Amino acid sequence: MHRSLALAVIGVLAGCALAPPPAPEEYRAEALPHLQVPAQWTAGETGGAVAAGWLQTFDDPQLRALVAEAVANSPDLRVAAARVQVAAEYAQLADSTLWPQVNLLARGGGEMGGDSSGLQGVGIFADWELDLWGRVRSGKAAQHEAYASAVADAEYARQSIAAMTAKSYFLAVEASLQQRLAGEMLGAASQLVSLTEQRERIGKGDGYDSALARANVETFRDTAEQLQLAREQALRALEALLGRYPGAQVETAKELLALPGGVPAGLPSELLERRPDVIAADRRIAAAFHRTQEAKAARLPRISLTASVNDISSELFVLKNRDNPVWSAGASLMLPLFSGGALKQQVRIRTAEQQQAVAEYGQVGARAFGEVENALSAEFAARRREAVLARAVTENLRAADLAQVRFRVGSGDLRGVQQQQLAVYGSRSSLLRVQTEQLVQRVNVHLALGGGFDTSGGATPVASAKE
Repeated sequence: MHRSLALAVIGVLAGCALAPPPAPEEYRAEALPHLQVPAQWTAGETGGAVAAGWLQTFDDPQLRALVAEAVANSPDLRVAAARVQVAAEYAQLADSTLWPQVNLLARGGGEMGGDSSGLQGVGIFADWELDLWGRVRSGKAAQHEAYASAVADAEYARQSIAAMTAKSYFLAVEASLQQRLAGEMLGAASQLVSLTEQRERIGKGDGYDSALARANVETFRDTAEQLQLAREQALRALEALLGRYPGAQVETAKELLALPGGVPAGLPSELLERRPDVIAADRRIAAAFHRTQEAKAARLPRISLTASVNDISSELFVLKNRDNPVWSAGASLMLPLFSGGALKQQVRIRTAEQQQAVAEYGQVGARAFGEVENALSAEFAARRREAVLARAVTENLRAADLAQVRFRVGSGDLRGVQQQQLAVYGSRSSLLRVQTEQLVQRVNVHLALGGGFDTSGGATPVASAKE
């Protein structure tokens, strides 16, 4: 009979399967009502599928080591990991609510025990709610979806730390190169001082040219000092991400890395299925849906199976004739009759939270498309500017050589030479800036697309929307 009862209970619960949360296609129209996803990215041509291990494409072991160090030491990631652990514990707690609750009660008493009843004995009591309407299972599903959301959020934080480290690394390399460039220009300006002083000694110049040349040297010297400070600040920013003391001591590459070929941006239609922060928002919708279902089921009757076995005796008075131990089994029914509207209001609250989750999904999704298009556009613009600035550097160097020749032979003045020196410095500095910008924007593209950065080349595990 007990076996038949258990089979009947299992059959009833199997027939009361939980309603699945809405599919992305069902709420994307509500979350992004005016968003028409194009077949290709509008910023320009892209090449191939999204890279799973984009960090390897830069081919710099030092950069990979620094990213690994930042991921291991980041305080932000420790917070994210703690949140995942909390969510996992709540999910485990929710699992326990599906099982029968069994408790042991024991008591002792007597004339000297301070218990006037004189009862003593032991009993085991079991209670199991038949989750006919899915209240308990909905609560469990909500906690598991919350856990999946926390995992995806942690993964996006991890990718963000990797991207920030890579960008800080490139900026630190650029700062060193800018400082080196300023040193070269300072050397050229110093040579010009020697030239003016030599011309003055042989009577081909006066003190005006020498003073002007020395003033130009001090201007470049000031620029070099500013760039030295900028380099140290860039290194300290990188060290802060690494969890090191900010002493501006971290080693970086001596030259800018080559930009990897092609922009592996994939298709716009794939973005919302891959990016971790969008996946996290999707799981929050599912969690809100299950909490709404839980609130609705809380208004329905609760049926529980109960069972107990106990052995009770007394030294003070004779109990009614009975066999020990005593076994009992039964069922209980609880139907909410009046709660001042609290249960109904709880349904409204959970429904509003679900609508909020859908709206937040739309916010995250719109931001994701914007970040991809902006990063692609910025990289393509920087690439076009690089070609222009490279030609400008070539022509300015040629003009500077001609200006010095004219000054040496007396057909040009010092101001023309200094102006060309400034033009050379400005174009070379701008070229360095735009080359770095391409690297930075490539990282932004990878982050915006949700591509993994693991050096193994494999995809980084993210909480699946199907789990």
